[in-house]
Amino acid sequence: MKALHQYLFMLLISLCLASGCAKAQDAEKSAKGKKILIVYLTRTKNTLAVAQMIHTQVGGMLIGIELVTPYPENYGQHVAQVVKENNDNYLPTIKTKLDSISNYDFIFVGFPTWGMKIPPPMKSFLKQYNFGGKTIIPFNTNAGYGVGSGFETVKQLCPNSTVLEGYSTAGGIERDGVLFVMQGDKEKKTADEVKSWLQKIKLIK
Repeated sequence: MKALHQYLFMLLISLCLASGCAKAQDAEKSAKGKKILIVYLTRTKNTLAVAQMIHTQVGGMLIGIELVTPYPENYGQHVAQVVKENNDNYLPTIKTKLDSISNYDFIFVGFPTWGMKIPPPMKSFLKQYNFGGKTIIPFNTNAGYGVGSGFETVKQLCPNSTVLEGYSTAGGIERDGVLFVMQGDKEKKTADEVKSWLQKIKLIK
């Protein structure tokens, strides 16, 4: 009887290990051979820093969104313009162009939180292309108040896409004159979090 119990115990462990291996293989297959695009909007360079951390882990094409008419450098003027654009449902024209979105399977979409919402230029980008059948992965930096409605807006604007769990972290607080913060301990902590997030959503091992 003892031998039977030992046999059943070893069999159970083997099945668990096999299951774990299968999951690892599935995760590897989910990203292996896929074409990745990382699109970001940044003002204080914190979102760019996170985009670069993602790029280090998964590779792919890294593209920043540029506007035909840039926002004012002055923070107060910038905020006032964004508030007006949101109230008027205005979408600014973006200068950044992609030859074909069909070239990519996984599309990372990174942006700061502006007024607890997704920035108007990122809405312009998401409305400009057909993301049907694509896997969208949002990421965000913010002034400590969170992503707001940003990730939900990504889902609304990409109804025919698979939208994976996003990543959000505190960045600069431009209102208080705190701009780029992704350096030193903050940079290391964020890089570790990004890696753990990518493992969680099974894009890396």
